[in-house]
Amino acid sequence: MKRTINENKLQLFVKYLYEDEKSDLTIDKYVRDIRTFARYAEKYEINKKVILRYKDHLKENYAVASANSMIAALNHFFRFCGWNDLCIKQFKVQKKAFCSVEKELTKDDYKRLVKTAEQKNNERLALVIQTICGTGIRVSELTAITVEAVQKGQATVSCKGKTRMIFIISALRKKLLKYARACHITSGAIFITKSGKPMSRCNIWKEMKSLCVQANVSPQKVFPHNLRHLFARTFYRIEKDIAKLADILGHSSINTTRIYIMSTGSEHRCHMESMRLVI
Repeated sequence: MKRTINENKLQLFVKYLYEDEKSDLTIDKYVRDIRTFARYAEKYEINKKVILRYKDHLKENYAVASANSMIAALNHFFRFCGWNDLCIKQFKVQKKAFCSVEKELTKDDYKRLVKTAEQKNNERLALVIQTICGTGIRVSELTAITVEAVQKGQATVSCKGKTRMIFIISALRKKLLKYARACHITSGAIFITKSGKPMSRCNIWKEMKSLCVQANVSPQKVFPHNLRHLFARTFYRIEKDIAKLADILGHSSINTTRIYIMSTGSEHRCHMESMRLVI
């Protein structure tokens, strides 16, 4: 039987992912990756030979991490369809010992971003940045920062089928409650648009990028998730407890948390220099 990818099959897959409690972002990415493959394979019959040719195409046109995520999405779809024989292996990746200094957001970078947002009279963005960095939440979890949660000093966050408690420190609570009063927000999500809808990930990303030049921070470093990484590195330097940090960030695996606290090569070099083991 000829194998095809059509809209009906794709929508059934989406329904399956929802029932499996995958996040909206994960579902959107899976669908996007499958459509990308479908466009590539529309002139061919879908078989293992075409899949392996597509794998070569991914290697030539995408970073390894991106290619592997696209392969993971395809394999998930193939298994759903019962096409297990089409599943392929991901590219092997050697684990990095250090993160790139060009992409690491420092505490000074963070302070300049907040200050620049305030100078541009964008108090909402300044508080979004401080809330993500001060709590370690994902940008998609900002809707949990409600007036009620801030009043209690803690928010309940649900993501990827898991629920965890997020503490909101007193300094952040005062800023958020003051902002909510000024904007006449008496209940529900604090970070909303003029129409009353929660701010989208895309809008936050764009607003953060608009700060780069004035804040003198490389655009490579400026995106919401990097604030979460800064929270993780700062917490770990104080606590040295990776298991607790994994719980706070909502990670299922400590291996994921290790990526967040990875130091730069220059930082590691400084530590080695300070050891003074060469006489």
